[in-house]
Amino acid sequence: MISRLGIFLIWLLHFLPLDLLARFGEGFGFLLYALGSERRRVARINLRLCFPEMTDAERERLVRRHFRAFGRSVLERGILWWSSKSRIQKLVRIEGLEHWQAVADRPVIWLAPHFVGLDMGGVRLTTDYPLVSMYSKQKNLLFDALLLHSRTRFGNSPMASRQDGLKPVVRAMRKGLPFYYLPDMDFGARDAVFVPFFGVPAATITALSRVAKITAAAVVPCVTRQLPGGAGYVLKFYPAWESFPGEDVENDTRRMNAFIEERVREMPEQYFWLHKRFKSRPPGEEKFYK
Repeated sequence: MISRLGIFLIWLLHFLPLDLLARFGEGFGFLLYALGSERRRVARINLRLCFPEMTDAERERLVRRHFRAFGRSVLERGILWWSSKSRIQKLVRIEGLEHWQAVADRPVIWLAPHFVGLDMGGVRLTTDYPLVSMYSKQKNLLFDALLLHSRTRFGNSPMASRQDGLKPVVRAMRKGLPFYYLPDMDFGARDAVFVPFFGVPAATITALSRVAKITAAAVVPCVTRQLPGGAGYVLKFYPAWESFPGEDVENDTRRMNAFIEERVREMPEQYFWLHKRFKSRPPGEEKFYK
């Protein structure tokens, strides 16, 4: 009942102009900060590990800014779920499209790290370009259905669950679909290597290197930035990586993490700090979130 009421409120709010919706979203984020003690704790641990040079007060201000950005992204998902294609296209501006077009004659992986604008960018792309992506099934079945609906409602953009593995993705890429790849969450040590992220060993899936090698795909990073108030979002394509994949999967994965780290430093409040990014530890190493 609570989840249905929450979704109904998101539906009501999605009719608002974006600048007003953004204010509600930031207020919702402040509420999540006030009530979400466990997520606050996770964000504080992540930031302490990644930004040890900051003072406690600086990190706490960053935690609050992140909750405001995250709160906006939650309420603004109503636009993705129910608004028209034209509204979504106006909401998210695309920059650097020429970087993808330069390699569009071959399979492509769009590398999309976990910033709060991730879904905005992904759904915006589906309004113009069919793609394939992966998603994690949600425990809440209603939210899971809405998430899948938003990512597939425009055009032919199949989604594979992580339980399905990479085979459906590779098949879709061989048919010409770009792979919108979300690379940077801790799913355990299986199919992962421990490589640095902000100097901390992080269990990181090696799929980017493996899929690029299997399909001979170009890697074109794309990052979506949340802009202030009613300015919306901007999705930026970066130049295709040269000499990727290399000879060593671990070095490829290090390169990916280094790129993501550079983008995080540009807008640290928008990275998804509520996830236990360092949950898996190398053998014998103490847990961070216990």
